[in-house]
Amino acid sequence: MSFGPPRQLKKAARVILVGAPGVGKGTQTERLLDKFPQLASISSGDLLRENVRDKTQLGLKVESAIQSGNLVPDSTILDLISSEFKSRGWLLNNGSVSPTASFILDGFPRTAAQAASLDALIPVNFVVQLLTPPSVILSRIASRWIHEPSGRVYNTTFHAPKVPYKDDVTGEPLTQRKDDSIDTWKQRLQKFEDTSKTLLQHYDAKGVLWRVEGNTSDEITPKLFAEIEKRFC
Repeated sequence: MSFGPPRQLKKAARVILVGAPGVGKGTQTERLLDKFPQLASISSGDLLRENVRDKTQLGLKVESAIQSGNLVPDSTILDLISSEFKSRGWLLNNGSVSPTASFILDGFPRTAAQAASLDALIPVNFVVQLLTPPSVILSRIASRWIHEPSGRVYNTTFHAPKVPYKDDVTGEPLTQRKDDSIDTWKQRLQKFEDTSKTLLQHYDAKGVLWRVEGNTSDEITPKLFAEIEKRFC
């Protein structure tokens, strides 16, 4: 499905997407990166893995926490994000934010406390709450297959592989995630709802929360693009 040519941002867009597991945050992120090339995707999970792999000072702290069976402290994740932003020239030495800092932040913040910490570092100015009925997400999950080595995701109902159950690029077999079960999803949904309520209230109070509804990613994408063009182009 074509969503038109790329657009240039005139103002910095600092974005997070919030939505239930399986709502399509990854799909919307990919489409946003194609439509608005100035955006970059920053994943806290990827930063954690890269720093552990490269044995950086922060990576060693992360590894130590994981090996002790502890959660990685918010302050450490914030340090990782801060370090990444500085390396990209987005955080200036005087503590101000570069006007070129346009990104989609994935995986952080997940709670209101994390959001408040992030505000002090680099405030987010567009928070998108993606809303799709749980029954629709459940049927989507049952149809979802992945190519595990690359992370490519397919869906047999609306984004089927060219050859059934084979990856388009490598031809290797696709698998279903172990956590793609109804019970697991319901547990993840409950956890998401418990933590996201205050997160959304935090951003609503700041006037940066915008909600968009749709049964499919293709329904949501044009609305999302139009809102970003209105705010930032």
